[in-house]
Amino acid sequence: MRLLIVAACCAIGLAQLGCGANYVRGDEVDGLDNMAMSTGLDKVDLEKLFDENIDSLMASAVVAKWKEMPEPPLVSIFPIANETSEHIRDALDALLSKVETKLVNSGVALMIDHAQQDTLIAEIRKQQGGEFDQSKSAEVGRQLGAKFFITGKVHSTSEKVDGEKRVQYFLFMKVVDIETGAIRWQNEANLTKGLVK
Repeated sequence: MRLLIVAACCAIGLAQLGCGANYVRGDEVDGLDNMAMSTGLDKVDLEKLFDENIDSLMASAVVAKWKEMPEPPLVSIFPIANETSEHIRDALDALLSKVETKLVNSGVALMIDHAQQDTLIAEIRKQQGGEFDQSKSAEVGRQLGAKFFITGKVHSTSEKVDGEKRVQYFLFMKVVDIETGAIRWQNEANLTKGLVK
């Protein structure tokens, strides 16, 4: 009986090996987090886009002024507009969360809680009878009591030739002064993903 159980376990193990793909964790496969699995944005891409944008923002004149204020300014963060054909909404939301975390933890700004912001945006949608118009961001920011808001947009170009594909992403982020509508900081970060033979 024992021999039969061992044989069955071996057969199952061999069948799993022969079936192809297995689910794994990042620490089980060396470099798994560094491999590109698609032309969409992944963790490594988000880190690159985040690092370029946050380094630029933290070195900007607007953050220097924030640091001089007796109290950190209240800042709102709005969605990054996805102007691509790629399905990257979740990745862009993760990027904004990283920016928000950095600003809060560095102490240069106070961030408006997303739940409060989302509630106000939902109310405005109801009043307008449709989708939230991003051009109304300043109005929403004022209603939240914010002095500045951070937002952006991402564009891409995509090419396919002989079964290969290249997608180039261009992420623009900016800080807008709600009082005047003036852009106080803007940065472009870009990266390329590809499927090559």
